[in-house]
Amino acid sequence: MNKFLIIACLLMTTLGFSQSREWGSVNRNTVTMKEIAPVWPGCESKSGAGIDGCFKQKLATHIGKNFKYPPQAYKNNEQGRVIVEFFVNEQGTIDIKSVTGGGKLLQEEARRNISLIPKMAKPGMMAGKPRAIKYVVPITFKTGK
Repeated sequence: MNKFLIIACLLMTTLGFSQSREWGSVNRNTVTMKEIAPVWPGCESKSGAGIDGCFKQKLATHIGKNFKYPPQAYKNNEQGRVIVEFFVNEQGTIDIKSVTGGGKLLQEEARRNISLIPKMAKPGMMAGKPRAIKYVVPITFKTGK
């Protein structure tokens, strides 16, 4: 009977230690969720970091292709840096939150340019669910005069 009690005590002690080690490792783990960039039309074949890189490249191309210096601002030699803050919302469309810096004409042009961004093939994602993703884009206007 004494041998049975000793074995039972050893077994209980061993189980107690093994459980405390498991709980300790669970407490030390942290779970992080990463945002996945919206998928720009034409970037559907990309994955992982390629989606984000393709988005940034397509955004830069879009801004350059659609850039128009406002004639009156050019004539008046208005220059400056305009910051556009926008979201690609859960539906994949653009939602401009603010436009700051530069003069009024430069701000209007920056707003127009960003508003022409096409609807995304897929919205941004987090934890497998659509999520609005924020972007801040500087657009520099220089006349070269």
